[in-house]
Amino acid sequence: MHHERSSSPCATHQAEPSAWTLLFRPLFQAGRGFAFPCDPQGGVDMDALSERARNNYLYARAMMGREVTWPSVQREDFKALMPA
Repeated sequence: MHHERSSSPCATHQAEPSAWTLLFRPLFQAGRGFAFPCDPQGGVDMDALSERARNNYLYARAMMGREVTWPSVQREDFKALMPA
């Protein structure tokens, strides 16, 4: 199974606008994190994700503690705080 990753700080998968993002930060390599729209409790509507985003979400969940951190729920404006 191939998992595409973005070279941006986080691969953001937007199904629809959301004020909250579930963020999986990279443990080792910058630019290997993932971000997904979620509710304030961190719930992700997997049915609303594209196939690629859904595969990346499942991959990120499987790699918690190995390649990415345990996820955190962030306000959508967290991107402005991330280093370029």
